[in-house]
This record gives sequence, structure tokens and C-alpha cells, in this order.
Amino acid sequence: MITLEQIRTKMIEAIQTCGITKADLSRRLNIKPPTLSQYLSGRAMPALDTFANICAVLDVDANEILCIK
Repeated sequence: MITLEQIRTKMIEAIQTCGITKADLSRRLNIKPPTLSQYLSGRAMPALDTFANICAVLDVDANEILCIK
């Protein structure tokens, strides 16, 4: 079973691999930095359209973030 913690961890890894700063990512997504921090801490999950945009900006397959093989 896939957990929210696994998804959160994969999202953080994708950001680190991409080399983009959290501030730049939030700017590109047109969201406030505290909102991004909530996603990365697990206190909130992004809406589907925001999740798709995160994947696009990071150039990562959504299946990888969602731990789907």
C-alpha cells in the first residue's frame, strides 16, 4: 500500500534532484511558499492540477512521485 509519507518523500527527492529551490518552485507554480511547505511537510496535499504542474516543472513522471511502477 502506498502512503502519503512515501509520496511526500518522492516529491522532496524530485525537488532535490531537479536542483530547483523551493522559492523558485513556488514562484513557477504561482503558489505561496508556505503552501508549498505544507505540501512538503505532509500537512496538506496539492490539488490534482497543482500536482500535475509540480510534475511538469520538475520534469518528473507523476507515476514516479505516486510510487506507481
